[in-house]
Amino acid sequence: MNKLLKNVITIVVLVAVAYFGNKGVQTYLGKQAVGSLSFQVHSLDAAKEKAKAEGKLVLADYSAIWCPSCRKLDTQVFANENVAAVIDSKFVYARLDYDTDEGAAFAAKHDLVGFPRVLILQADGEQLTEMPLTFEPSEYISNLEKVMQRFMAN
Repeated sequence: MNKLLKNVITIVVLVAVAYFGNKGVQTYLGKQAVGSLSFQVHSLDAAKEKAKAEGKLVLADYSAIWCPSCRKLDTQVFANENVAAVIDSKFVYARLDYDTDEGAAFAAKHDLVGFPRVLILQADGEQLTEMPLTFEPSEYISNLEKVMQRFMAN
């Protein structure tokens, strides 16, 4: 029994070290990816204020800093200079992290499960649509342009 207990404790410790070690590495990589974005990252409230003042829409990115798919969206799409130029000129970017109170409230309000999830909001916070997830920059730009055409038509 004593040997079994030692083995169980050893396995639990190894799993905990692997989990938290991996989460730490993923968090570090996520911070690096967000840091490489060429447009300004805002809180939701700041983004709504800026969008109202500038007559833009809010591009609200619900992510987790440790999420590999979120990092892929950051590095392959949002870091692309053409995508960044469209976002910077037509939208105000807000990042809402899963691990924050702001992110939790946003997810609850919009009934979001999983990430990344990118919503387009009016300056008052009303949801217009959700962006389809793609990691192809030209397709993402096309989707952003469709949103703008639809918004401007109303």
